Amino acid sequence: MKIIEEVKGAKTIGISGHIRPDGDCVGSVMGLYLYLKKVLPDVQIDVYLEQPADIFQCIKDIGQIHTESKEDMVYDVFFALDCSTDRLGIAQPLFEKADKKINIDHHISNRGCGDLNIIEPERSSTCELLYELLEMDKIDEEIAKAIYIGIIHDCGVFQYSNTSPRTLQIAAELIKFGFDFSKLIEETFYEKTYVQSQIMGRAILESIRFMNGKCIVSMVDKKTMDFYQVGPKDLDGIINQLRNVKNVECAIFMYEIGPMEYKISMRSRGKVDVAAIAMKFGGGGHVRAAGCTMNGTYHDNINNLSRQIEEQLLSE
Repeated sequence: MKIIEEVKGAKTIGISGHIRPDGDCVGSVMGLYLYLKKVLPDVQIDVYLEQPADIFQCIKDIGQIHTESKEDMVYDVFFALDCSTDRLGIAQPLFEKADKKINIDHHISNRGCGDLNIIEPERSSTCELLYELLEMDKIDEEIAKAIYIGIIHDCGVFQYSNTSPRTLQIAAELIKFGFDFSKLIEETFYEKTYVQSQIMGRAILESIRFMNGKCIVSMVDKKTMDFYQVGPKDLDGIINQLRNVKNVECAIFMYEIGPMEYKISMRSRGKVDVAAIAMKFGGGGHVRAAGCTMNGTYHDNINNLSRQIEEQLLSE
């Protein structure tokens, strides 16, 4: 199946991804946007997304993203990428009333929310899946760059276990387009501002190991975020650094988003299925990388999560 076949006759197309967009979300949304603008120049195509992090300014037409909804629009086709409908944020009403809804994702927790659902959990990223759905002769350097960014962000620059031989094959095909892939990796994945480095150092310094060192947790509260003048986008990468601690099987990072409300990120080396745990608390993700939002005190949340983690570790 190719995407172009599914949008034949459409005069208006909407595209969106999940709240707090990461690299795979931004890359897939913008990759699809650039592709459809190229092959369907006379069609109205709109992208709805929360404002992406500054590191993604290198993607062509990133400024075309709408951060507010056009409530009166009814699209002929609407794409939900890298998530299910409940995480679309401002675009959820637009997706739900579209004439045709298409859901493309790689999260195992997504059961499908469209008229057409293309969900392949074995893929490293939604961008990898998207690449397979495009006509190869219509991909250009800018489309390839957006898709490449999404892939490297979701597979940790080919370090994570979700990297497959096909992931590497696609990456090789993409860099043939000639963009500076090493610069993209450095500037969008590794490079941090000084304040981002400060908050990461603070989070790691105040982390706590438990379960005989098999688990590690760190939390940043709203007061600390305000002190460093950082937002959620500045906290990217902290959870991966926690997971890298020797002998840790499961890492947890949380930050305060409201009174008694925390955004939770979890990473696993493989012995703990963090997607299953996240789903118990209304979230989702992958076996080794998942998240959710939890209400309660910091200690209550840790107790609830650790109970689930311990149950899995003891059942081995």
